[in-house]
Amino acid sequence: MPRDALTPLAQGPTPAVSGDALRVDGDAVVYRLFDVGYEISLDRVLELLATEAPERVRPVHGEAQALQIPNPPITVILGCDDVVLGRERLTVEVSARIFDFGVVSMRARVPAPPGISWNGFIDFGEMLDSASVIPQLLDDRLGHLVNRLEECIKRPAIAEQTEDYIVYRVARLTDLQGQPALPSLLHDTLLSPLLLNDRRTLSVEAMRELLPHRFSYTSEDLAILTWDNALIVDPSPVDTDVQFILEFANAQLLELRFYDATLDAELPRMYDRIEAVRPGVRGLLSRRYAPLLAQLQRTVADSTELVERVENALKVTDDVYLARIYAAALELFRGRAWRAGIDRKLAIIRETYSMLNDEQQSARSEALEVAIVLLIVLELLLALFRH
Repeated sequence: MPRDALTPLAQGPTPAVSGDALRVDGDAVVYRLFDVGYEISLDRVLELLATEAPERVRPVHGEAQALQIPNPPITVILGCDDVVLGRERLTVEVSARIFDFGVVSMRARVPAPPGISWNGFIDFGEMLDSASVIPQLLDDRLGHLVNRLEECIKRPAIAEQTEDYIVYRVARLTDLQGQPALPSLLHDTLLSPLLLNDRRTLSVEAMRELLPHRFSYTSEDLAILTWDNALIVDPSPVDTDVQFILEFANAQLLELRFYDATLDAELPRMYDRIEAVRPGVRGLLSRRYAPLLAQLQRTVADSTELVERVENALKVTDDVYLARIYAAALELFRGRAWRAGIDRKLAIIRETYSMLNDEQQSARSEALEVAIVLLIVLELLLALFRH
């Protein structure tokens, strides 16, 4: 059956399997995304990081043809670090994915102890979610990377907004006898402690509301999305397409949040600048509006261009498996709501620009009328003096 015929996995009756009856081989990828500038030249990044063997990656499976990525991001491995997580010393692989619209996604792949029970995997997730050592490691690595890439970044500056996400990946799920177990055995009471960070027994309604986004292609794979994290069960270690889509959606979300916050801060400053200029604006002095109008025009142009570039960075051309996961991620991350908020604020700035421009034109017209009247009076006076 083709993937474009699939629907999100329905949650039906599942066997009552305990978390101690399942064994897991897997890991977690901690994502921390940053806005580092207005735009990044990926071609120059490839040249600058040539010794680290950077790659331009995109989804590789057939259903990925439904996704168009005009300027694929660059992935580079930055090395490994030893960190202490709980009582364990783990080797963490750090990498980065660089997007042309100004986002750098720092990633830390943290291995779970092999053959751990599902309940142990939940403990691993809780420990990882609350640990500060991984975010600090990614923050430090970002600083070094941005310093190296500064010449590739237009208007370099690391924004305050960040986006954090964790993908728990299970490569092998077995029972106590070591036999492969199907991911359908992972019922809601096993999933909610990991994905919702809540060990209480939740109601069926709460489970349905909080864990609605489930996708599966075969009986051996499963993808479940939430706001903060996701679970991917896939026996193929090279199949990271779902992770790629989720990372891309998080990068787009970060940019929408960044420009929403930028416009939030711009509106009060705009009103203050108007008040500062308006008392002194009379007649020809109305040209004092010119710098303000130019600033408003730049703000609208920059915001509109960047948001359009972000949204066009990945296009869905058909309704297939990865496309549905991408659409679900955008819905989950409230991409439309963020875009609507940006559009409202841009509309306010455009209306303000139009109002100020009209007022400036009106002031110039009045100044011209006054000048004409003065010239007429001067001509009359000169005529009287001649006689």
